Amino acid sequence: MLKRVLYFGNPAQLRVKDLQLRILRPEQDEITAPIEDIGYIILDHYGVTISHHALAELLANNVAVITTDQTHMPAGLFLPLAGNTEQGGSFRAQLEAPDTLKKQLWQQTIKAKIRNQANLLDQVGITGHPLKSMLRYVYSDDSANQEGAAAKAYWQLLFDPVRFRRHRYGEPPNNLFNYGYAILRGVVARALCGAGLLPMLGIHHRNRNNAFPLADDIMEPYRPFVDELVWRMVQDEPEIDDLTPDLKKQLLEIPSLGVTIKGQARPLYLAAAQTAASLKRCYMDEEKTLSYPVL
Repeated sequence: MLKRVLYFGNPAQLRVKDLQLRILRPEQDEITAPIEDIGYIILDHYGVTISHHALAELLANNVAVITTDQTHMPAGLFLPLAGNTEQGGSFRAQLEAPDTLKKQLWQQTIKAKIRNQANLLDQVGITGHPLKSMLRYVYSDDSANQEGAAAKAYWQLLFDPVRFRRHRYGEPPNNLFNYGYAILRGVVARALCGAGLLPMLGIHHRNRNNAFPLADDIMEPYRPFVDELVWRMVQDEPEIDDLTPDLKKQLLEIPSLGVTIKGQARPLYLAAAQTAASLKRCYMDEEKTLSYPVL
């Protein structure tokens, strides 16, 4: 069953009764939604209130609750602390993972990311690019920084002939990428918690101010799926400025985007769960290879 994404951009009260999320809105009839059907909730209005009971039930069912700031960009993420019955063993394996394993996992991750970037350029008709040739130079821990070299070429080509510079605080469509990546980060963090892993222990990212470095690691090969969506949005509406409700609605489809992983079609959020499960098996020394989707 596809998990639902619920977006709240107007005042509402969120309560719970009998595992049903009760949604009460001013001068409108109450509506309900089974919590087991919900994957993600986005709170995008300061007039939204949520009861402690509702929040506890949502987290108990591994629902990712995302909050936004005054600019309506995702700013916070609630995730469950207990997400897997075998959590103790997976926590220990994750904590004790040797650096050699982490370096190998990062090598696999960057190869998967560059391969998907290259495939996206191919799909939008950009040929003769150097990205596929860079794959052979992705060494353990990406010591030659092919990720950075590939990114420079990728962003210069993706919107060619328009000059585009990918920067968090840059001009549109950077705002679309920021919003999409924030949704993607929530999807991956939820998947990691569901697999019984600690999203705050990364294999490569180690910023002390980052609460979810492992999610930032694992989402890298998934970014081109967001890039493809944003690219198509820009083709439909070249003069994008503000992040309108319609644009947000399109970006909120990211969890259910169709992807292919290990030869099978999956919605993106299920593929993320499959990736997280494979990471856990790598930590447990049951597998050597991470499962990532191919664009």
